[in-house]
Amino acid sequence: MGASGVIDETETGGADPAEPSVPVPDRIEGGVSGERLVLFTDAVTAISITLLILPLVDLVPEAASAHEHASEVITGHLDQIWSFLLSFAVIANIWREHHRAFSSVTEFTRSLMVWNMGWLLSVVVLPLPTEMLGTFGRDRFVAAFYYSTLLAGMVCRFAMLRILKATPALFEEDGPAVRRRAQDLYTESWLNVLALVLAFAIALAVPVLQYYSLLLLAVLPRLAHSRRQRTAP
Repeated sequence: MGASGVIDETETGGADPAEPSVPVPDRIEGGVSGERLVLFTDAVTAISITLLILPLVDLVPEAASAHEHASEVITGHLDQIWSFLLSFAVIANIWREHHRAFSSVTEFTRSLMVWNMGWLLSVVVLPLPTEMLGTFGRDRFVAAFYYSTLLAGMVCRFAMLRILKATPALFEEDGPAVRRRAQDLYTESWLNVLALVLAFAIALAVPVLQYYSLLLLAVLPRLAHSRRQRTAP
């Protein structure tokens, strides 16, 4: 479908192509393709993941001015390094999931763009709680801030996948395989939200497990994926 086509989130792609198009309020004018949205999202995500390292870079002149040994830049700031690696892995994973969902999307609606901006906002904000985590350690407020930022991004992704599932015309090709893939991504996203809520509750209840509980994000969706593979014809 070309960029000038009409996109309606309530349609399922079964309309007669011979029928005249009816303009809808959610349509994006100007011929902007889904590819441009993906490229913009990739660029912002790349900047955000790069910003994670800057606080560690700033430690080098601080150590030099304090006449510390070079090795103390590493050994004396293990908490900051751990928080950097944690958020690097988190952003890399959520970017990969976003790319999976949008790799074959050719058009986007206004609401889809708004939810995508909300998702980007959560990615851009994440370096802040990451730095707070490295500085304040296992503080409950920091944990709540960190998990709330992740949850906001997860909810935005869930909303985007709901739109894609309901509007297969946004994809490059339509058919049973595309619809099944959109449904699988939607289900996986719902399980990710559930897993993050459980991890959030565990983090607040058991501070020693605050960030290890994020491993739940790798468990529930994988279990659902394995179940689909076993039940697939």
